[in-house]
Amino acid sequence: MGIGEWLGFGREEPEPARMAVPRVPTAADLLASVERVEVMAVEGKVRPEVIARLRRVTRIVRETIPRLDRLGGGSAQAYHVMATATDYLPEAIGGYLRLPRHWADSRPVDRGKTPLMILVDQLDLLGRTMDKVFDAINRADAEALVIHGRFLQEKFGHASTGGALQIGGATPLSPMPPTAAPAAPTASPAAPAARPAAPAAPDIRLQPPTGRQT
Repeated sequence: MGIGEWLGFGREEPEPARMAVPRVPTAADLLASVERVEVMAVEGKVRPEVIARLRRVTRIVRETIPRLDRLGGGSAQAYHVMATATDYLPEAIGGYLRLPRHWADSRPVDRGKTPLMILVDQLDLLGRTMDKVFDAINRADAEALVIHGRFLQEKFGHASTGGALQIGGATPLSPMPPTAAPAAPTASPAAPAARPAAPAAPDIRLQPPTGRQT
């Protein structure tokens, strides 16, 4: 080793270790994870009250996944949906299934609650959380619809100007003038009164005399 290397000159610094960044799950990944949790619960023959609560959560998650772009990739609500599908649900169901069934359903382990009761509480909490996320998405869409409606009203809906709509440079449509009502038929002129009949001509034929004979 030369003097330069001993003093540190010319020595190559090792590259810092690169941290592996976990891949963001896609919509297909989330749907597949939800499907696996449901299969796990059915095959594990969990109680009906667990299945009902689980399917409530998975139904909302399925309806929300295609609309996650409304929330934005960095929002806390979008993260809750992804974590519920890939972490919270699998961990809750898996932790319950790892316990002996009779023991999990009958042995109090936390403030008088059995593992079954704790699982039910967790699923109820996840269901309420997913309801709030789904409601937030719907409210955002509804608000966008309201704003768009106000924009259209301001642009085209002025009652004082008639709201004429001009498309492609064409002449605005003008309201058609009211059509005049057809005139009432006039009465036909009365026929001239008939002339009175001429008096009959006197009968001038000779009549036998009516005087007294002497």
